[in-house]
Amino acid sequence: MNKKHATLFKILLALFALNSITLYLYFSSSHHHDDNRRDTTAEGFHAIIPHRGPHLSKPWPIIPSYLPWSLTSNVPSKSCEAYFGNGFTKSADVLPAKAAVRSGSSWFRCHYSGTLRSSICEGGKIRMDPGKIKMSRGGEKLEDVIGRTEDDEMPEFEDGAFEVEAEGRGSRSKTKKLVGEEFLNEFLPVGNVMKHTMRELVRSIVVVGETDFTCQEWVEEPTLLITRFEYANLFHTVTDWYSAYVSSRVTGLPNRPHLVFVDGHCETQLEETWKALFSSLRYAKNFSGPVCFRHAVLSPLGYETALFKGLSEDIDCQGASAHDLWQSPDDKKTARLSEFGEMIRDAFGFPVNRHHSDKAVSGHYNILFVRREDYLAHPRHQGKVESRLSNEQEVFDSLQKWASDHQECKVNLVNGLFAHMSMKEQVRAIQDASVIIGAHGAGLTHIVSATPNTVILEIISSFFRRPHFQLIAQWKGLEYHAINLDGSYANPGVVIDRLNKIMRSLGC
Repeated sequence: MNKKHATLFKILLALFALNSITLYLYFSSSHHHDDNRRDTTAEGFHAIIPHRGPHLSKPWPIIPSYLPWSLTSNVPSKSCEAYFGNGFTKSADVLPAKAAVRSGSSWFRCHYSGTLRSSICEGGKIRMDPGKIKMSRGGEKLEDVIGRTEDDEMPEFEDGAFEVEAEGRGSRSKTKKLVGEEFLNEFLPVGNVMKHTMRELVRSIVVVGETDFTCQEWVEEPTLLITRFEYANLFHTVTDWYSAYVSSRVTGLPNRPHLVFVDGHCETQLEETWKALFSSLRYAKNFSGPVCFRHAVLSPLGYETALFKGLSEDIDCQGASAHDLWQSPDDKKTARLSEFGEMIRDAFGFPVNRHHSDKAVSGHYNILFVRREDYLAHPRHQGKVESRLSNEQEVFDSLQKWASDHQECKVNLVNGLFAHMSMKEQVRAIQDASVIIGAHGAGLTHIVSATPNTVILEIISSFFRRPHFQLIAQWKGLEYHAINLDGSYANPGVVIDRLNKIMRSLGC
């Protein structure tokens, strides 16, 4: 090797080493050591949240759209980060953590978002008594609880359903509530929620002395306490997933948390994704008796997320790449939904760095038609799904013929019968699609997991014109088209014409 080549080799080696060090520093600082984050992890409170090892909890994955969740005091109200990220800028230490470290007692605090008008609350050394929560057991097979009422499944909390221990409280002291109505109104306002279960949970917490705080079972790892309402509907469940994900990031959990459902709903296929996203899942009533949590996080209701609030208020945000926002922050842009979608894909073991160009590299394009079909959703359901496209089968058959006759490139029409597919199969179909088409319905919420440059074509009946999926596409930066019907009948020729234009724009 001559001197010139040797010098060039050394330069290339130095550049490679510099790049490797830069990547290491970015991911180690972003994913594990946000400098300004709230220190609520086991590392922050050794005395009250002992760490039992990473094998008990799933680690956070490295995903391309991740941006640090560090809290900064200058997150503008109503900005995209305030809606979709860490806008929980107002905190209240009800039981200060520093005192808890010193005495070994409980700690509790809430982080409030003025933009979302909700709080993420968390605490250490919290006792739950399932016997003081009135609701059905939960987690049963659907066929075993047909006809059960919704009221039976929703929790009602007695005082003392949750307890915390406070320093200086004597044995058998008069029961004292952790917080009063003024605190609840400030940090957990009812808003438009008919039954605010997280507010009622916090209202039930009482403060006891050391001798009265007893537990036979401890959950050592950080745990999210979650109450679901429309648990069998994909759109509303995605709002719950997102709330749980945001709660985990805002509180700085070092690994993916464990879950406890504080409700009495039966099993649904959507639990497959809950279990994939997080470390484990139990129902509150499945514990044999009182249980204590070293670190519990109360996840806000899905109704309090931007995904739901966007249906009634203007959230002027556009999806953008994390790379662009890292270099040029913009209050009107967000990569948080892309981050969340990658989190879902990674949870099922799918690659998170795939783009449209990878899908079409062989000249093959998947057109996913998301279907609406009859299935039994919950104990009060009759098994019939309301049609949003009266001639859905006719449209599908016409598209099938169009795809088989397509000459410019290979088009594969995928029959998206999601009600009879596992959640993993559904997410796979979404990520493999170049175009996703379907009538307005909850199944289209899956576009939150779509890869960049996927095109959405929604067929909208005049009876169901709501912006759910247009907004998700906007917040993810996906190209979106709509065919607005007069009634619920779609002319197959019009659908094919719109698809032809989309395919030409994709280079097909």
